[in-house]
Amino acid sequence: MKLELGNIFIKDICFSSQTEIREGTLFVNKEALLAAIADERLFCRDIHIVKPGESVRLCPVKDVLEPRVKVEGNGSIFPGFFGDYSMVGQGRTHVLKGMAVVTLGTIVGFQEGIIDMSGPGAEYTPFSQTLNLVIDCDKNEGVNQHEHEEAIRLTGLKATRYIAEAARDLVPDEIKIYETKSIPEQAAEFADLPKIAYVYMLQTQGLLHDTYLYGVDVKRLLPTYLSPTEVMDGAIVSGNCVSACDKNTTYHHLNNPVIFDLYERHGIDLNFMGIVVTNENVTLADKIRSSDFCAKLVANLGVDGVIITEEGFGNPDTDLIMNCKKIEQAGIRTVLITDEYAGQDGASQSLADADLLADAVVSAGNANVIIVLPPMDKVIGFDEAANTIAGGFANSRREDGSIEVEIQAIIGATNELGFSSLGSIGK
Repeated sequence: MKLELGNIFIKDICFSSQTEIREGTLFVNKEALLAAIADERLFCRDIHIVKPGESVRLCPVKDVLEPRVKVEGNGSIFPGFFGDYSMVGQGRTHVLKGMAVVTLGTIVGFQEGIIDMSGPGAEYTPFSQTLNLVIDCDKNEGVNQHEHEEAIRLTGLKATRYIAEAARDLVPDEIKIYETKSIPEQAAEFADLPKIAYVYMLQTQGLLHDTYLYGVDVKRLLPTYLSPTEVMDGAIVSGNCVSACDKNTTYHHLNNPVIFDLYERHGIDLNFMGIVVTNENVTLADKIRSSDFCAKLVANLGVDGVIITEEGFGNPDTDLIMNCKKIEQAGIRTVLITDEYAGQDGASQSLADADLLADAVVSAGNANVIIVLPPMDKVIGFDEAANTIAGGFANSRREDGSIEVEIQAIIGATNELGFSSLGSIGK
């Protein structure tokens, strides 16, 4: 599959009577956007524009997304959600770089997160550096938690698609081309280079811990092969409410740095053969089944090495180690990317599972580290949620508006795709 990404750099966002992009500024018709995202299960309190460096706190955040629109080729962005089930990853897609759509509101689960646009908390989240269009929604009476999650998830997808339409007919500021050929062609093209695959673990533990592939809840799937370009077109959508620090938002999936870095080195010092997506299960039987299929798929690709990324912690650590162990036993070297829950003093066991074969591990940091977030001039949402979200505790939110939490409560702080500037060095 061959995909062109046409990047359009957004330098500012303003409300206006018409939704359009002119000279790097996105103008948004708020009334039209509200109509585009309307859902009888929700009411929208307001839509805000927030910018890097502002004294603004967003809490509790549900998802973050990046506007993209399919301008050539099959399908549409976020296939499986809006009546188009065509396979994506080919043709051309226009991308609005430098901005994001953020959804927030009353808490869906106990594991939504915080984004500070300035101060020490801003250093832990990439979304303090984006121009953010923030949609603040609440559920109507009688809507249960799963309906609430679905409604807010769809609100983010609809808003992102609406905004992206403004870029359909624009000339991109730059065009990047990515291609993955059929497995035999790919293997032959750079036959002398090490063949590398990517095992992409997706959060699928249920109870609001879900991820979607082409609109299908991934816990219903066995591991499968993807072209990396499918991910760039929105084939993977976040629907989970896991700890904010290592939650892969939809924005993270669209901009997965493991994929982009492997493409950067493709044909130079490695041969990027593609992706195996797999789930993170609850029962031992399902873990065994999925890791067996994952290892089989990887072996059949004929690769020399694999990068494995996890999402979440605790129970999924067993899936991570099972995948690692079985792939290593097939004679294929692995590198794992995960984060740690080593306690506030860093002295506890970092992962809930381990094996001697897991001897090449990249850490995205210790999620239990405590931070004090100073008061902000403006809070969008309900920062009282800091008392109940994962990483917070009773009286995390202080009377002066400051918040004491573990960095676990900050969106993307220890992201296990490596989408952050935080890490740990073992000694």
